[in-house]
Amino acid sequence: MAQISIISICYNNLDELRATIKSIDIQSVLPNEHIIIDGSSNNEISKFLESNPQPSWRKWVCEPDKGISDAFNKGILKSSSEITHLLNAGDTYFDDEVLMKVSAAFDTDVHLQWLHGKYVQFRSGISVISGKPFDKNLLYRGMRQVGHPTMFIKKALYEKYGLYDLNKKIAMDYDFLLRIREEKSLFLDEVLIKFAPEGVSEKNVNAGLKEVEESFQKYMGASMKQKFWFTRIKTLNGLMRTGLGRSLFRLKNKG
Repeated sequence: MAQISIISICYNNLDELRATIKSIDIQSVLPNEHIIIDGSSNNEISKFLESNPQPSWRKWVCEPDKGISDAFNKGILKSSSEITHLLNAGDTYFDDEVLMKVSAAFDTDVHLQWLHGKYVQFRSGISVISGKPFDKNLLYRGMRQVGHPTMFIKKALYEKYGLYDLNKKIAMDYDFLLRIREEKSLFLDEVLIKFAPEGVSEKNVNAGLKEVEESFQKYMGASMKQKFWFTRIKTLNGLMRTGLGRSLFRLKNKG
């Protein structure tokens, strides 16, 4: 089966990393390797990894980094498998068959370059399933279709298009998605990931949108459609900060 390298970046969040590790270790098809990039300001994670037995395919680097993009890039450069998956500490696989399903998809189509699927996220007090098939014509909307934690990417794409932009602090995943938009992809109509709440993009919506706009203009040109879309997003984000907005969201997603 197609070999997969899982890369988990972490920063002072041992409990979240342990949850991620557990979801990897119970997979019916195990990864070729699991690389942990720990940029923590303390030694809690390194002590845990060193003092608890780990499988031979789990490796780790504990040292300061220059941010999320730099941590991602460290893991990718150290990976040795055909397929890479960025599973941040706190994110977990939905069930124990995710890697089996992903490997089978890549084995079925040798021309497939990347895939993604559905994910569970916790918003306004409820769990919501998100994720739609990728459509390059809707890239002006940012990462509204593709959940980055569900993306399994052939390492060859990083070699072809470059690694994550160190200048991006939030939308580095979107910037890379723009570069690979023409490559053959697949949407697995399956829930693949449980997405940890309170990610950096959720906490810094406006800053993230600014980076998205910069990347879109760089690769696709200016877009009035995007400006109108961002106005909508900012309005909805403001509404979601109110009790009424949260109530309406829960009503819309009931059941």
